[in-house]
Amino acid sequence: MDPLEIARWQFGITTVYHFLMVPLTIGLGLVVAVLQTVWLRTGNEQWLRMTKFWGKLFLINFIMGVATGIVQEFQFGMAWSEYSRFVGDVFGAPLAMEALLAFFVESTFLGLWIFGWKKLPAKLHLATIWAASLASILSAYFILVANSWMQHPVGTEIVDGRAVMTDAWAVFTNNTALVTFPHTVFGAFAVAGGFLLGISWFHLYRRRAEGIDTVDANGRVIVGEDLSKGRNRDKTDHKVWLSSLRIGAVVALVSFLGVAFSGHTQAQLMFEQQPMKMAAAEAACHDGTGFSVLTLGDVRTQGSTSCDDVTAVFELPGLLSYLANGDFETPVKGVNTLIPEYQEKYGTHYPDEEYLGQYAGQEINYVPVMEVTYWGFRLMITLGGLSAVAAAVALWLTRKGTVPHNKWVSRLALLGIAAPFGANSFGWIFTEMGRQPFVVAPNPQMGGIDQVFMYTAAAVSPTVSAGEMLFSTISLTLIYAVLLVVELVLLTRFIRGGVASSMPELNNDERKDEDKHDDDVLSFAY
Repeated sequence: MDPLEIARWQFGITTVYHFLMVPLTIGLGLVVAVLQTVWLRTGNEQWLRMTKFWGKLFLINFIMGVATGIVQEFQFGMAWSEYSRFVGDVFGAPLAMEALLAFFVESTFLGLWIFGWKKLPAKLHLATIWAASLASILSAYFILVANSWMQHPVGTEIVDGRAVMTDAWAVFTNNTALVTFPHTVFGAFAVAGGFLLGISWFHLYRRRAEGIDTVDANGRVIVGEDLSKGRNRDKTDHKVWLSSLRIGAVVALVSFLGVAFSGHTQAQLMFEQQPMKMAAAEAACHDGTGFSVLTLGDVRTQGSTSCDDVTAVFELPGLLSYLANGDFETPVKGVNTLIPEYQEKYGTHYPDEEYLGQYAGQEINYVPVMEVTYWGFRLMITLGGLSAVAAAVALWLTRKGTVPHNKWVSRLALLGIAAPFGANSFGWIFTEMGRQPFVVAPNPQMGGIDQVFMYTAAAVSPTVSAGEMLFSTISLTLIYAVLLVVELVLLTRFIRGGVASSMPELNNDERKDEDKHDDDVLSFAY
């Protein structure tokens, strides 16, 4: 067993699962802040119900995100001690600011928001959710500063084998971070939009299926009510779900445009900073200008010397050049052209040093796993595009005030919640695996063989055995599986319960003692 491979699987499993919570926290938090603002300005109960329902789901997701995120930084010391030693001087600043500034503000004001209902003045209480949601976005920026430095190291020099920060401003204004940040934030809002859309569709369909809402001869909704014992499916309930659905669809569409434009800029930077990553994303063995829509053949590279068993059966002429250079004619370098360039700059073999373990002296494969980069890139784009199309279709189908009475369309809408989550996850998998064999990718603009970079093979903890790494990987995977079940059970319970699950006072049979409810500080939180 190879400790490096196990360590990479461990980090991949835990990080991808944690990242499922991150975009929903960022996107949904700001949506809840806007909903509460509208309620405070209008006094309309519909917006209060929306605030509390979506706020409850936001809290469940936030708590799980914190629980799963704690492991991420511990892994640096457990499995990646050499990496931590190498980047510690640089990462210390952004990670400290994320924890002590952004996360501290986020968690503190979120606590005030949870327990401040009817305790704080209305405007002050509103300010707490705005502070918490904006702090979560700021937190994302600091994390992206650290990650972007791994993609494009700047503002540092090597001192005694470690990267030492020499220009903090350069690190915090890294052009890679400035481009990655809006791309990530727009992706987060796409997740939030899809989340609102799918869940709201489910509730509108359930009202149709139970006969509460009907339609007239022109297909326009006739809103009904069901105020029987234990239920409060009134006309305001219909407004909650219809408004949530249409807000979610608009957020998803706007976010897709933001993702597309920022993604184009990000792709241009990648062509410049990590040309091998983008060539592998295209499975482009040879120089060319066309973007491959479908490629056949074995995209697995058996060595570091060739990439020939690949055929593009359908490509869009000139599109790859446009993505890279802004024109349709300049050829983009392929894998076979780039391999000799990388070998000339960084060598053909790993250094014959003890710290590299079994990789010492071995030939370096500069081509990342193309099955991952090629399909990850396409799944990211496809799932993101499908989410936007679904949002546009949802706006059209609900123009008359309700959703079609079709259970398969309803199930598809619920399933569609996963599409933007998948797009975000595949995008990050592509970004992280595409820079292999480097954990800190070289910066071509810095030049010279002694520039700042680190091989992934040199980053793993040298004193941790394969057995220990495997044990921790299995343990963390099982723990995360349990947390996944817990989150899904909680989300399912409160989603199916509707607004009343977050506002028990709407069910008079469950909450007869209004004074008791008012004194129960945990009634909204838990």
